[in-house]
Amino acid sequence: MVDLAGEHGARALDHLQLDPVVWLTTVSPSGAPLPMPVWFVFDGQESLLVYSINGARVRNIRTNPRVALSFPSDAEGTDVVVFSGQATIETEAPPADQNGAYLEKYEQRIGGLGMTPASFAATYDTPLRIRLTRLRGQ
Repeated sequence: MVDLAGEHGARALDHLQLDPVVWLTTVSPSGAPLPMPVWFVFDGQESLLVYSINGARVRNIRTNPRVALSFPSDAEGTDVVVFSGQATIETEAPPADQNGAYLEKYEQRIGGLGMTPASFAATYDTPLRIRLTRLRGQ
């Protein structure tokens, strides 16, 4: 589990609890990094749940489960929060449209995409569990 104590840990925890987007970087089989912004819910302890299209991101995770999660810094380049993690396909998670915490956080944004929760869940049908293993930044 990542230590979220101290000033940097407290700022990291704020990002996990409040930010709507984190950049998830996976690595392709050829070694190329693939950063993509994703929506997520933090479990309050040690992991995030992300719903993904079953495409390159999922293939990359199946090949190499090591990922990085990056939150945007402030305008001065401080408040840098980068997590390392281990990603797995989450077989026990409900679909996005049946996940209360996810809908509470993103239902308006889902509508802004011109989607319903059901159509979003049909498109972003692969839940990914990312266990946080390391915190870096300043």
